[in-house]
Amino acid sequence: MDKELDWGNLSFGYIPTDYNVRCYFRDGKWGEIEVSQSEEVNLHIAATCLHYGQEIFEGLKAFRGKDGKIRIFRLEENARRLQESAKGILMEPLPEEKFREMVVKAVELNERFVPPYGSGASLYIRPIELGISAQVGVKPAKEYLFMILVTPVGPYFKTGFKPTNICIMRQYDRVAPNGTGMWKVGGNYAASLTAGEHAHELGYSAVLYLDPKEKKYLDECGPANFMAIKNGVYITPASDSILPSITNKSLIQLAEDMGIKVERRHITVDELADIDEAAAVGTAAVASPVGEIDDLDTGKKYVVSKNGEPGPITTRLYETLNAIRLGEIEDRHGWCTIVE
Repeated sequence: MDKELDWGNLSFGYIPTDYNVRCYFRDGKWGEIEVSQSEEVNLHIAATCLHYGQEIFEGLKAFRGKDGKIRIFRLEENARRLQESAKGILMEPLPEEKFREMVVKAVELNERFVPPYGSGASLYIRPIELGISAQVGVKPAKEYLFMILVTPVGPYFKTGFKPTNICIMRQYDRVAPNGTGMWKVGGNYAASLTAGEHAHELGYSAVLYLDPKEKKYLDECGPANFMAIKNGVYITPASDSILPSITNKSLIQLAEDMGIKVERRHITVDELADIDEAAAVGTAAVASPVGEIDDLDTGKKYVVSKNGEPGPITTRLYETLNAIRLGEIEDRHGWCTIVE
């Protein structure tokens, strides 16, 4: 860093760091871990990632805790999800141990970019795998590149933990019914850009997608999972089109720890009239509270937050997860990897 970063005013963007780590799959095996200072990748013009979308990624974070130690949150879950994504589009799964070693190495090499405790900022970790074989026939690559880059990011909530409004638009689908929705492939995000921009132009923070087959049930909420509290029960959509969110999984565990009943099931649009709290949950925000859900096709407005504040259960879950990541309370489930 030529100059000290303003930790309290970082955006959720990209800031160059010192190193990234890379590993190639060639001749049927993963090679040695390589450390690079280059921010560029040398790709063949016929690489399968460029032509046939053989590209998967992950997102996780490291935090400097109250005790000064660095904690990486649930990296094993990201390793497993990356493997599932790889299998889903016929890429080479990276062994979990190699994933762990590379994540820890990327954090250690860039330790000076881990924001200080109390800043609200964190080190965002972005693993990515690419098909790099040169071919113009539609078939899986034989060679792959796995990389991890890191960058410090600011808190998701610039104006504080406050509800935003989201909308339902039936003219867009995030994924096909039996498509790639359950895997973290770049194409899913490309497919969501038009709907997301449309929602932003109309003043909404995200689109609450409906199931692509019947348009009856709730699906994902922008790039995040959707959860709601109804009569004291934590409910979240069940669907084969939804990316299994590690944050949602964590919040579900915390809810159960608190004695809150959890239901993962189909949730109809009409049920939105009866929910008490709602949030979009994911790595970036943990839980982004929902104030109102507007169904733009029917004109119905579902006011979730009557007082303009996040709901009590959502707030408690959000604060508990944050406290675990920052070492403020006991990590009962062993979710954090401490970088010594």
